[in-house]
Amino acid sequence: MKSIKVVAAIIINDGRLFATQRGYGAWKDWWEFPGGKVETGETAEEALKREIREELDTEISVDEFLMTVEYDYPEFHLSMDCFLCSVVSGNLTLLEHEAAKWLPLTDPLQVRWLPSDIEVVEKLAERFAC
Repeated sequence: MKSIKVVAAIIINDGRLFATQRGYGAWKDWWEFPGGKVETGETAEEALKREIREELDTEISVDEFLMTVEYDYPEFHLSMDCFLCSVVSGNLTLLEHEAAKWLPLTDPLQVRWLPSDIEVVEKLAERFAC
């Protein structure tokens, strides 16, 4: 099975979690944390900063490693390193996604998350339980 290495930005501000909606592919309209593939020669942190610049026209700081998710989709294995991040500059402008929402950390399941992202949402719920 093909394996894909990706990174995801967990952006939290004022008790809210930033989520983006996919606008293409088999998982169109499902929600995810922004990020993308790690390219050859990049660290996870470098890849994440590049992906957020490309997808959201925003500069971030990669503040803390949260977790790695290993998930088997029917077509490939996904290994996703997830980091807590902060916006340094920019307005999280959608350049690739269909939509975005700020979800309350107390109720992040208002959207249909990608299967690989559910584990992250659950970890955040534990960590930031109100």
